[in-house]
Amino acid sequence: MAINQTQQPPAGGRPVPEADERRSAQSHPAAGPGSPQRPEQSARQRPTALEQAGGVRGLIYSALPVLAFVIGNNIGGLRTAIIAALALSVVIAAERLLRRESIMPAVGGVFGVAIAAGISWWTGSAKDYFLIGIWSNLAAALVFGISVLARRPLAGVLWNSMTGKGTAWQEDRRSRRDFSIATIVLTVIFAARFAVQQYLYEADEVGTLGTAKIIMGYPLLAVGLLAVAWAARASHRRLRAAEH
Repeated sequence: MAINQTQQPPAGGRPVPEADERRSAQSHPAAGPGSPQRPEQSARQRPTALEQAGGVRGLIYSALPVLAFVIGNNIGGLRTAIIAALALSVVIAAERLLRRESIMPAVGGVFGVAIAAGISWWTGSAKDYFLIGIWSNLAAALVFGISVLARRPLAGVLWNSMTGKGTAWQEDRRSRRDFSIATIVLTVIFAARFAVQQYLYEADEVGTLGTAKIIMGYPLLAVGLLAVAWAARASHRRLRAAEH
């Protein structure tokens, strides 16, 4: 009977090439529906901040309850405004769930509107619907500003922790400078929001306050994120060049 040569090791005891190939194939299986993803593939598939917020539709949805509150207040007063904002936030949450989007933006949207509406109902003043947002901007401006003074710019800390880049950027002087610039941009944005909206709050301009909240919301935040992206790209390019 003939002997299968592929199963016999040569005189030196080393495995034949086909055995090496089988071992290599077992160690590195071909990509398929059930095969594990490589780390770089998982990183590429990680949802961005915009995707986690629900995309462009999510950004638009976040502004609609504010618009409903302002319109409702102009038409029927505080009670109508609260009902309109809450009802619309619930409809948006339901629509998101039906589309099988992330549940966190949906629940967070209803929760945020409910808190703001509750404060407004408790004080009896429509302008207090915006109170939490106004003072949150001041708090954010202080935290971001202090991080620059402490030489730990928060834009760099947050970006590199979320992307898993580590703390190597903190040892690079130019990276700290670039992230400090981005952090200052965000500080100015939060401070401007507070200054403008607090002025309108004191002036009892509820309609203008709602418009300012929408205009100074994501459009200004996009400017800040562009500054962070610029700093991150410059830092990554510099650190990668230093490694080589």
